[in-house]
Amino acid sequence: GDALPLQRFPPSSKQPVPVSYPAACQPHRLPARPLLRPAKVCQAGDAYTREKFKPQPTRDMEKEKRRLQNILATGKDEVEDEVAQVFVQKNEEEIAEPDRFEELMNEIQERREFLAEMEALGQGKKYQGIVLTEISQKLQEMDIIDKKRSEEMRNSLTKAFPVGNESNLQD
Repeated sequence: GDALPLQRFPPSSKQPVPVSYPAACQPHRLPARPLLRPAKVCQAGDAYTREKFKPQPTRDMEKEKRRLQNILATGKDEVEDEVAQVFVQKNEEEIAEPDRFEELMNEIQERREFLAEMEALGQGKKYQGIVLTEISQKLQEMDIIDKKRSEEMRNSLTKAFPVGNESNLQD
């Protein structure tokens, strides 16, 4: 809040006396690039400290206690029996094969869609022969599956409903 100091030009014989300004009045200069912290400063902080390992139980201890109580009381491990039953059920579900006929239908549909996309892009002639060949192979495989199924159906029907002598059929 004081008045600015007056500058006096000293006589040429005397050396100019530098006028000192308070630190608050001098302009601040920003460094050309940000200052980097030295490695010792970084290591002194918490950046390089590791958290201590705190092991946690990998199993449910209450469940384990109940299982051991059952073993001591009944002499059998009932929990393992349940797990075995679930495992057997999953195996039976996995054994059921997906219907190959349906898979072939889906594959043919995918190839038709692909060919339509390529024709829309102007590349239909390039892929048409390949895709049509693959579709015909899938159709042949579907015919084979269809024949096997119809043969199995005929066999199961003849076993379930016998029609008497074959000589009666020929007459």
